[in-house]
Amino acid sequence: MNGIKNKLTLPEDVESLREKVKDRLEQDRPCLVICGDTGCTVCGSRELVPAFEEALKERGLAEKVKLKVTGCLGFCERGPLVLVFPGATFYQKVQVADAAEIVEKTVLQGEIIESLLYADPDDGRKIACAYDIPFYKLQTRVLLETVWHIDPLDILDYIAHGGYSALAKVLGGMTPQAVIAEMKEARLRGRGGAGFMTGLKWEFCRAAGGDEKYILCNADEGDPGAFMDRSLLEGNPHAVLEGMMIAAYAVGAREGIIYIRIEYPTAVFKIEQAVRQARELGLLGKNILGTGFDFEVQISKGAGAFVCGEETALVRAAEGKVGEPRQKPPFPAEAGFRGKPTVINNVETFVNVPLIINRGAAAYHKIGTESSGGTKIFCLVGKVRNTGLVEVPFGTTLREIIFGIGGGIKDGKGFKAVQTGGPSGGCLPEEMLDLKVDFNELAQAGSIMGSGGMIVMDEETCVVDVARYFLQFLKSESCGKCFSCRVGIQRMLEIFDRITTGNGSPEDLELLEELALTVKDTSMCGLGQTSANPVLSTLRYFRDEYLAHIRDKRCPAGVCRSLFRYRIDQELCAGCGSCAAECQSGAIVETEDGYYQIIPDRCTRCGVCMETCGFEAITKD
Repeated sequence: MNGIKNKLTLPEDVESLREKVKDRLEQDRPCLVICGDTGCTVCGSRELVPAFEEALKERGLAEKVKLKVTGCLGFCERGPLVLVFPGATFYQKVQVADAAEIVEKTVLQGEIIESLLYADPDDGRKIACAYDIPFYKLQTRVLLETVWHIDPLDILDYIAHGGYSALAKVLGGMTPQAVIAEMKEARLRGRGGAGFMTGLKWEFCRAAGGDEKYILCNADEGDPGAFMDRSLLEGNPHAVLEGMMIAAYAVGAREGIIYIRIEYPTAVFKIEQAVRQARELGLLGKNILGTGFDFEVQISKGAGAFVCGEETALVRAAEGKVGEPRQKPPFPAEAGFRGKPTVINNVETFVNVPLIINRGAAAYHKIGTESSGGTKIFCLVGKVRNTGLVEVPFGTTLREIIFGIGGGIKDGKGFKAVQTGGPSGGCLPEEMLDLKVDFNELAQAGSIMGSGGMIVMDEETCVVDVARYFLQFLKSESCGKCFSCRVGIQRMLEIFDRITTGNGSPEDLELLEELALTVKDTSMCGLGQTSANPVLSTLRYFRDEYLAHIRDKRCPAGVCRSLFRYRIDQELCAGCGSCAAECQSGAIVETEDGYYQIIPDRCTRCGVCMETCGFEAITKD
């Protein structure tokens, strides 16, 4: 630990240690920040690190300029990302060849490199400061802001930026009841999907009998297109640990489990490092901060089953059993891990806890709505200009997120729908864009908050096909224990197969709705109970599109392959043969007069011919 003592004995020692490592703060000397999240890593950010190290070394700046690899910087669409402090100069799509120029011009001379700046797509205006870019400016970054400044592999960096001060405050002068009261006053609701009041859950667990209790962190994020928890674990793992410790103190637990999917190797590595460092520094284990409080954490790696997001299935999986849900009650707060009272919260919920303790519940719940305090992190993905990690207060409208922060729909296309809440969420149409994002509001609209996935669809999306896709996903992920879920989803899929192949009937819609409601009302766990949402919401808002598939044998979006054909307009065809050369099924043949035509029975409707044709001679109808 670079000469810093390995053990702390009093709560005040967190502050004395912070004083020793305050040189890590960005304002003390220039700092280069490289996004080390999985998304930017895939785009090449890992190769930037040695390039910047070499550039700094060559100019004698290795000891004068800090170089940090942080977690997700949020604007995933523009990676790899680099920030230069002070000033938060934002460079996008940075390549290895740019490293030397950034060090020479921006770090040494204070110049801005125009070619690496973000350009507003509407007016072309170049923006240098990250905080002036609409994507960031329109957010309320509370949890994600810290990620920009912390090296997730260095506990001292976390401490320098205020880390573990909430734990010291709690252990140094707050009763467990006071901690729980603070969570209740803050109106912190669980960010894992159900939105249950965190303070109430903790209160129930504390009131449960017995001395053996557990804290279980749900890091089994399984929604397609969702990476909120993964990014928090990769960017600020110590905040998760600190939140778990405070929860443990509040309910009387001495052991915690982080259940994380094995598909997140970077997150697994970073949380393992965080646990090891906290233990070495005396912030995990026996007699933490000399207060008599004991707490230990173990990592449990899951195989990535979506159903393990349900808390009783999560408990079984963490115990090493098959991840199947069970009937409730009893709830895990009464009988959870190993049959003992257990608090289960997800990653984002725990990261909110230190923030509430440090700022106070009154300040925290000034952000958000009457029923939901604070902010919510969303993964904004799909057919939107600015994809990435977005943090907004509860009560922000869908329009503000999609068209403000997200910049609107790509390629000038029209907006079709937004799907919130992951596979079990609902699809909301354009007339719902002014809906405020809140647990209650979304539920009334036929969707759910879920863990925070937000998939934007344009006019070329078929909502019937989307509902079918999510049903297929849920069928594959269902544990099969519950008859209504196992068989009901399969029956609904069979109806979708008929509709999307032109074999449906109007009566199928009535049957589909009846099945969906039955599965919703009779399934045992949340997977089955919410599996109806994609079906019911699309039937509610897009029934005409279903009818077009059934009555007109037509897919308005041109997605369902059985309901459209590709044709070559002979008047526009140049006879170049490029489409035939690319067709892998041999469906395009030359005619006697030197042009080309498509044989329908051979065509697989892959669309390559339309993409290849440079004369717009191929149409889809």
